[in-house]
Amino acid sequence: MNDQDWLNKALALMHNGQWFGWRKTNDDGNVIPNNQRMTYENVIVHNSSITKPTEAEVNAKIQELKDAEQAAIDKKASGKQKLKDLGLDDAEIKALIG
Repeated sequence: MNDQDWLNKALALMHNGQWFGWRKTNDDGNVIPNNQRMTYENVIVHNSSITKPTEAEVNAKIQELKDAEQAAIDKKASGKQKLKDLGLDDAEIKALIG
């Protein structure tokens, strides 16, 4: 995933529903190109009962998600190695877990 994907995922998991969006114009009224809109600076909150999280909170959530993804990758690799240590070959492991 790229930085924009991580930002979008982190924000989406911070509150329920579609509570945020992206600014389309900057403070001068100029259109922000679509490929530049998905940044923390351009986050807008649609739900008045929710305040915009700080950039530090968003970055912490992104790191939490990245750590969880890496942990899942590491556990899968560890599990495969344990199966190899038990004598299974790569074809047998693939048949079990894909």
